[in-house]
Formats: sequence, C-alpha cells, structure tokens
Amino acid sequence: MKLSDISNDINDWFSGSGPLADIVVSSRIRLARNLAGHRFLHSCPAEEKSEILERLKAVVVSLDLGDEAFYFSVDQAPVLSRNFLVERHLISRHHAMAKGPRGVVIARREFFTAMINEEDHLRLQVLKPGCQLSACLDQIDRIDDEIEKQVDYAFNPRFGYLTACPTNLGTGIRVSVMLHMPALKMTGQIEKFLAAAKDMNLAVRGLFGEGSEATSDLYQISNQVTLGVSERSIVSDFEGAIIPEMVEYEKIARRQLLAKQVDILDDKISRATALLQNAHLISSQEALSLLSHLRLGLNMREHMQASTPAIDRLCALKGRTEAADPDGGLSIRTINRLFMLTLPAHLQLNYGKSLDAVHRDALRAKIIRQALHQPTQGS
Repeated sequence: MKLSDISNDINDWFSGSGPLADIVVSSRIRLARNLAGHRFLHSCPAEEKSEILERLKAVVVSLDLGDEAFYFSVDQAPVLSRNFLVERHLISRHHAMAKGPRGVVIARREFFTAMINEEDHLRLQVLKPGCQLSACLDQIDRIDDEIEKQVDYAFNPRFGYLTACPTNLGTGIRVSVMLHMPALKMTGQIEKFLAAAKDMNLAVRGLFGEGSEATSDLYQISNQVTLGVSERSIVSDFEGAIIPEMVEYEKIARRQLLAKQVDILDDKISRATALLQNAHLISSQEALSLLSHLRLGLNMREHMQASTPAIDRLCALKGRTEAADPDGGLSIRTINRLFMLTLPAHLQLNYGKSLDAVHRDALRAKIIRQALHQPTQGS
C-alpha cells in the first residue's frame, strides 16, 4: 500500500461522527511498552535497535486486527512522507524526526498504529471518532494482550510497565481527547478553561500534540498520571466526569453567543465564509482558523437548531465534494476534509511534487474556493 492510497480522504476518527461529536472530535488511547532484556533506546546501538525493530514488526504485522495492516519504514522515508504521517496523527513528530532504525504498522482504516522505536520500543495507539474512550481501551487491551503472548515486556511488580520516561511509568497509558472549543475562545473564557484543566493535573496540547499550538480551536486533553492508578479508572474519570464537564463549558459558551453575543458569532462566521470563498492565497494556519468557525456554525445548526443570518447563509451553501450531505448541503465531513487535505504535506503528496509556500497557499485557496463557492439556486 502507498501513502497516496489514503491521502485523498480523511480517516475514520476525523469523520465528525460518534458520541458528542459536535465538540469531541476524537478519542485516543496510547500504550508505551518496552521489551525485557533490551536497553532503552537512548542507550541502544543501531544493531540492537534493528533487532528490536525486526522482532516487533514481525509480531505486530501478524496480528488479526480485523483490517489490512501495512508496515512503513520511517527512517528510510523522505521528509514529505514523514510529515504526512504526522499530519494524519499516525506517528508522532518525535518519531518522524528521530534517528536510527524505526517504523510504523498502520491499519488500513487508520484506527490503529504501532510506532516501533519511538521514545519507547513500542507505542501502540487506537483512535476513534467522538467520545469513545472505553471502546478504545477495550480494543487496545486486546491488541496488547495478543502481543504479550509473543514477547516479554519490561515489567516490575512494584512499578508496573517500565518506560524510557518516568512520566509514563506504571500503566504506560496516555488517554487523550481532541476537543473543538471555538465558543470559549470567542467569549474570552478559554484561558480560564485551560487554567482549570491544568489545575486538574491534565495536559493541554494543540492539534499535533506535544509542542504544537491550539490551531483551529482544537485542544488535546490528556492524563499526566500513569503510576498508582488503573487504566480503567483513568478512562472512567475522563468519560464520567472530565469530558462531560468540559463539553458543558463549551455548550454554555455557545448558548451565550446565541443569547447575548450573536453579532460576534455572525461576524466570525460571515468573515470566515467570505474569506474562504474569495481568497487566492491562504496559509495553513489561517485556513484552519477560518474553517473552525464554519464547523462551529454547522454544528450549532445541527445540534442546537441555531438560526442566525450567518448560519442560515452558511447552511445554504452546497458542498462541492463527493463528501457533501446526501441532500447536497455543506457537511461537517466536507469541512473536516478541507481541514486535513489542505495541510502542507497532504497538498504536496496529492499534487505529486514539492511546492514552495506561495504555491501551497495558492493551491489551498483554490481547493477551498471550489468546495465552498456554490450557492443554492435562488439564494
């Protein structure tokens, strides 16, 4: 399988479906594991890294995932291909930029990846759309158990799974949800929300994880404590308390916009629509920010039955892509496609060659104009 086989569409976890999908974009669970009898990677010579890679690659590729799986050699890939995998959240930025033998096993539908020789010997992750952390945990537990039947993990009866970084010691689990929070930002409450999240000992990261900014009002919220707690209790806390509370904050802000600040809401949506329909050069950062406002308007119509002049005009647009709603209207899936397919590496991979920044901005603007500039007949 080639990367171009998946580069023309979005993956399942970014489809805009699933529980609480108007605010919770996706759920992810990641496990960090290391092989017993081997050094951590920072102390490994290249020969030992190659031995670890070949051992884990053979095991993971042989698993029955219920989907076709393929292996991709990260260390031998060009920079563009590695950046593409980062944009699709199939590998981490650390894995893309690391040195030495390393690779990734990817399920065709992209709900599962296994990064080999990232920070730890093995990083497993399962992703699903919407709020589905329990389902993620069930699936990754089954996969982890199948792997553990074939290899011995580094495990200590007192400390649990041993990891390269002490912050992952114990369960080795990282529970993450990606939240879309534009209303909190519009109402000036986002900093208060982020401070509250940090007070709850949660990590707050941007669209591409550690070290990235919260582009397009998307925030990744994850646990920081992995020692002395069970995987189930972490997931239960997230699903039963933390996520519902955060979702309610954003819903209250959206209701506030409709009740008291509709001019601010309509101005954001109207400006975003006009710029995206008419710009001839647009950067990735600007496109993501403007598309966020369109996503907000469509979700407020679908989930709150909101009707304002700007939302009504937005919903009257037709989506000029194969992912448009069956009735021809602009859909969240269409917006999510524009989110992902106009990222720099996606643009260049689908265009077939490297482009400088100006040509990327021009191509991005053209794709978005074509997708949005089709008013309903008679409007």
